Amino acid sequence: MSNLGGGSGARSLERLVALCERDTTSGSEDRGLDALLGLFEPLGARIELQPVAAGRSNVLVTFGEPRVLFTTHLDTVPPFLPPAVEGNRLFGRGTADAKGQILCQFEALERLLQRGADGVAFLGLVGEETDAAGARAAGHFAERLASVRLIVNGEPTGLVAATGQRGFVHVELEARGRAAHSGSPELGASAIWPLLDTLGALRAEPAAVDAELGPEVWNLGRIDGGVAANVVPDRARAEVLCRALPGSRFLERLHALAEGRVEVRVLVDEPPHRYGRLAGLTYAPMPFGSDLPALATLLPSADVALVGPGSIHVAHTPEEHLDLDELAAGSSLLERLSLRYLSLPA
Repeated sequence: MSNLGGGSGARSLERLVALCERDTTSGSEDRGLDALLGLFEPLGARIELQPVAAGRSNVLVTFGEPRVLFTTHLDTVPPFLPPAVEGNRLFGRGTADAKGQILCQFEALERLLQRGADGVAFLGLVGEETDAAGARAAGHFAERLASVRLIVNGEPTGLVAATGQRGFVHVELEARGRAAHSGSPELGASAIWPLLDTLGALRAEPAAVDAELGPEVWNLGRIDGGVAANVVPDRARAEVLCRALPGSRFLERLHALAEGRVEVRVLVDEPPHRYGRLAGLTYAPMPFGSDLPALATLLPSADVALVGPGSIHVAHTPEEHLDLDELAAGSSLLERLSLRYLSLPA
């Protein structure tokens, strides 16, 4: 295995296994605190826990007055998948998304400390995969982090930095009809057909594309209606999630297509963001969201980068894994990126 950070590849693997052995599915993030704090406590860090909800704590680790902030999320999606080693890869839930990011950032931070740096920090946030509760509560640390000039948010990007992220628009659609016996459907009015017609028309709309952020896409995540096959359904419902581009007409078109037949309720409407370019990074569009916009709003004078090892294409799947060589390359990349913000020689 490769030499990773301040220790051997075997040591890095041991650390990552310890993180991934804890089931920190969203809502139970504190189950991983012992392994997380076990990394930072030997370094003499100042550690602050911020309770966000029962069993859920944000974690801020600082060395001096922070100028570089490494951050990622502490929760994982279900189901829990225990870690398993296969060659130079570690499989299991969180290996890439995002416990591998925690270790990548920790080993970069460890190497910076070995070079005599201070002014570095780590912020672990709860709830990124569900309710973004940690990011919403992070304002608690605004004063402590006011000196930060670089935010590195870890997500599995294959070590290619994100050009930005598309907006997040979550919509609920509901249609109502009139129930009747299926043998006499003319006496009722199906709620399902107008819902399907609206979704079909939306599906036929041309997709917009942005050169930096990629295509605007939407997903029909849930649909249900009716009570039995022999009853004309009087209610139907669907949930749609759109990854929206700047200047998006998605909601405008959806309201127009649904008018008079389907009710549209917007549950979440978060805008898209573009990220500035930093020297030493390559950039590409990424298909997912993150906590970075909330942190960038909290610390508006800081440069930002969304980058980390691993592939989003295996995140949230039974095949989730992280290659240890990529983990090593990631910690080296973050170390180099941080140096000019810490007044250290490259």
